[in-house]
Amino acid sequence: MSIELEETIEELPTQMKQLYKEAKEIILNNEDIKIYSHNDCDGISSGAILSIIMDRLGKDYEIEFVSLDKLEDLPLTHKLTIFSDLGSGQPVEKYATEDSEIIILDHHPPLRDLDYRDTKDFKFLEINPMHFGINGSYYICGGGLCYYLAKEFGYDDLSWIGVLSAVGDMQNTHTGKMEGLNKLILNDAIKGGYVKKIGDLSIYGRETRPLFVALSYFSDVTLPITNSKTECIALLNELNIPKTTDNHYTTLSDLTKPEKSRLFSALVKMLSREVPGKYVEYIPKLVAADSYEFLQEADHTFLRDASEFSTAMNACARNKEEMVALKILKGNRSDALDELEYISRNHRRYLALKIQEVQESHAIVEMNNIQYFDGSGIKSEVVGTITGMVLSYGNWRKPIIGFTQVSEDNDDLKISLRCSRLLAYDGVHFGNIIREVAQDLGGNGGGHAVACGAYIPKECKEEFLKTFDEKLEGKL
Repeated sequence: MSIELEETIEELPTQMKQLYKEAKEIILNNEDIKIYSHNDCDGISSGAILSIIMDRLGKDYEIEFVSLDKLEDLPLTHKLTIFSDLGSGQPVEKYATEDSEIIILDHHPPLRDLDYRDTKDFKFLEINPMHFGINGSYYICGGGLCYYLAKEFGYDDLSWIGVLSAVGDMQNTHTGKMEGLNKLILNDAIKGGYVKKIGDLSIYGRETRPLFVALSYFSDVTLPITNSKTECIALLNELNIPKTTDNHYTTLSDLTKPEKSRLFSALVKMLSREVPGKYVEYIPKLVAADSYEFLQEADHTFLRDASEFSTAMNACARNKEEMVALKILKGNRSDALDELEYISRNHRRYLALKIQEVQESHAIVEMNNIQYFDGSGIKSEVVGTITGMVLSYGNWRKPIIGFTQVSEDNDDLKISLRCSRLLAYDGVHFGNIIREVAQDLGGNGGGHAVACGAYIPKECKEEFLKTFDEKLEGKL
């Protein structure tokens, strides 16, 4: 069971520390290493930390970023295989031989017990916080687990990547702050001079996005300003917040404390009029949150702010350019940065086009407890991103599901679920439910309380929707 969400973790559990020492020895004693990591910001961050460790140790290794649907059929052709930000929820050891050595660093709900390794004749080591009662949705992610491995080698300078991975994995969305082991990683990054923590408003795009635009994308609850730049400009005028500052559009990072205070109060008041009474106490957590600046990056760039940096990493992942993201994380700021900006621009254009198509076709269908849209034609790599962004066009009180074909060569369905952060306070873990339903239909899935996904056979779509809707009856 997960512990209650409160800041009770002061250090790694003793048994976890021992597992890290074992993992270190396994790596030191191997020269033929393969790393498989998840293809999202957390997974790329995890892979980057592991890659840097291997580089510094002079190890011969390969790294590959994969999606969850590929895991069951991955061959184990190297002496040591390391899985990061995935593997706990999948039978990745299926092709293991007695000579295989496997390390898993994952924070998703595990299939195996902690003592599973004792039943195998090959070397198997899994480090998962949930084995120790530590919540894997809010207390530590894949990148954080990999950072603790780096720390075992003395590489504390990689703490900033641990912070980036936590932000990219939405680990800080429950309270707007880093909690548990994530907080300890943040402290390392602050002490090292890599990260600055700023108490701020929870509005994406604090360094680069015009404030009136950033406000229009507020989607946890549908407000008068949602999807309306005109209403946002009117609100800023009413609050005496200028549209421009120093010859550029005002961004959140430009605001003074009094301006932020006025905007905070206005958003809280607006939200209080829209949400049911049971959610009112959580409203400040939607509006205020800590932001994290990477002090080695230039001001007013998308690499300065952790949220914007994580979005850029995800853009690479969604466009199968994980290696560009990897180069950025490992310090390449020349050709890789140009590639990243090009990928990000095209990514934004594609998202805008597909969101417009969903909106104009009135594709969102409501059921009793969920809403969904057919995303046929949307690339499976971005259906999750688009699902989150079209929530504001639907009913924020229900989770939204988007689905599309996995690929041209695979007509199974990729399913993504997103919901308002407020629904997390109902105690429902959508990641656990989606995994259960998908597995019952011959697929697989998983993820977090408010953001998760699955792969299912195409003929099971209607049964999936019906079953998922029934599972939520009386829970929201």
